[in-house]
Amino acid sequence: MALDAGPLSIGDNREQVLVDGLSRTQIVMYAGASGDYNPLHTDEVFATKVGGYPSVFAHGMLTMGMTARVLTDWVGVGRLLSYGARLLKPVWPGDTLVARAEVTGMGTEAGRRTADFAVVTRNQHGETVLAGTARALVELAPGG
Repeated sequence: MALDAGPLSIGDNREQVLVDGLSRTQIVMYAGASGDYNPLHTDEVFATKVGGYPSVFAHGMLTMGMTARVLTDWVGVGRLLSYGARLLKPVWPGDTLVARAEVTGMGTEAGRRTADFAVVTRNQHGETVLAGTARALVELAPGG
């Protein structure tokens, strides 16, 4: 059974706006959901006076989680077999993030069809804030 995404081929790609103007509220909400209350993410005075940053900034895992949406919206929730990324630049309040995923390979794992992806997320300035790879299940086993 194939996914609604249709058959995938090497070179297929998809781009998606993840957030248009990330708010401080979204960053604090993520802190609450994750339990990561590092003051660099939640306390403006601490981030600027102690940390030396221009502002609070988003958790890396928030950026990574938002980026995963370009994949799960494409191939389906629960289909990612692996996902890894490097955080390359901070994500600041007000940033707009756009993710791009591209199929870089096709294969099989345990008799099921898989696709490999390269994933890049850029901010409104075109700067790459995250780069990674993923593998996803794109076809169920017969009878699955």
